[in-house]
Amino acid sequence: MTRDPRFDEQARAILRHNDRGGYTVPTPGLYPFQWNWDSAFVALGFATFDRDRAWQEIETLISAQWADGMIPHIVFHQDDAGYFPGPDVWATGTMPRSSGITQPPVLASVVRQLWEQDGADPAHAQMRALYAACLRSHRWFHTYRDPLGNGLVMVTHNWETGRDNSSEWDDALARVDTSGVGAYQRRDTGHVDAAMRPRQAEYDRYVAILQFGRACGWNHRQIADHGPFRMIDVGMSMELLRANRDLLVLAEAISDAPAAAELRARIALSETGMDWLWNDSVGAYCSRDATTGESSALVTNASFLAFYAGVGNADQRGRLLAALDRMTASARFLIPSLEAGSRDYDHRRYWRGPIWLVVSYMVAQGLAEQGHGDWAERIRSDSAALIAQAGFYESFSPETGEGSGGADFSWTAAMWLAWCGA
Repeated sequence: MTRDPRFDEQARAILRHNDRGGYTVPTPGLYPFQWNWDSAFVALGFATFDRDRAWQEIETLISAQWADGMIPHIVFHQDDAGYFPGPDVWATGTMPRSSGITQPPVLASVVRQLWEQDGADPAHAQMRALYAACLRSHRWFHTYRDPLGNGLVMVTHNWETGRDNSSEWDDALARVDTSGVGAYQRRDTGHVDAAMRPRQAEYDRYVAILQFGRACGWNHRQIADHGPFRMIDVGMSMELLRANRDLLVLAEAISDAPAAAELRARIALSETGMDWLWNDSVGAYCSRDATTGESSALVTNASFLAFYAGVGNADQRGRLLAALDRMTASARFLIPSLEAGSRDYDHRRYWRGPIWLVVSYMVAQGLAEQGHGDWAERIRSDSAALIAQAGFYESFSPETGEGSGGADFSWTAAMWLAWCGA
């Protein structure tokens, strides 16, 4: 489709409207704070018309980085009683106030992209400051989230994955004890249709995992070793491998030889370790339970991040492309967050089927880099068509194109400006 300047202006207007002065909320009401990976992608959108504001978005996010290196998944810059769980529930004791978990480590990849757009000057002050923050964050992952020593990423809360209610987590979540959760008031279903959100029984488990972390005083070693939810996430494992590759480019540019050597070793470890996530019976990379070792055996949009991470032999990549082709039989638009026909697939319910453009963007970028430009263009054009048909929603039905979740969504607007609207 030809780029429509009306959508450009709508997208810019959404980012301006959701700007809270240095950081951007994903959408008013439903998500009234700053989210980690949202801000990374939002920066790409701002970069198309306001370079300084793009850098500021990330600088504001890392102002909440913990002393141990973790960048939290939510930063509570202001109070808003319309969201649960808020800062008093998390009770992390940090300033600025934040949640006690993280989110997909995509920041270094975005920093590299912004830096290269600015001319790739090794003396670039903003890049150098953010490089240091990203290196500390990656070391936190290496220290606390690699229990098997194979370079993969374990998550201790399903919210960390960004794919909150993916069917990949069902078996592990079923083991979470919710008997002590107590009463609480959800706020999300007051903003959007409950049929598009996680079910109540699932949410109880989410809260129980949060309460475990709070009871530990957010001691990340204790949580990683003894927490009730321990999954090796295919998405975050692929994203961290890619982010380490991008951070290595920055390390070499500024002649940080010790960090460069460290990153090369981590990259090699992850490249080898990724085969542990390959499920030959389904022909895709799948998440695994760190406690039981069981594979989810589910094909999700995160499975295709293998191209973005640069992993897989010729046979594995061929089988992934076959799985992508298989999805076109049931999906009018790519890429569903879960393959149709899978356990509890629902084309309208959050990460159990709907399309999320930020994952589609990463997959398409990887496909293009690995020589599959036709698939990359199919995903890009489908993404643009979804926005043209439904507007700037949080997610979209792969079957009908209907928008789901929050409207006037920041990262969807950013994806139009930086990628699919081109």
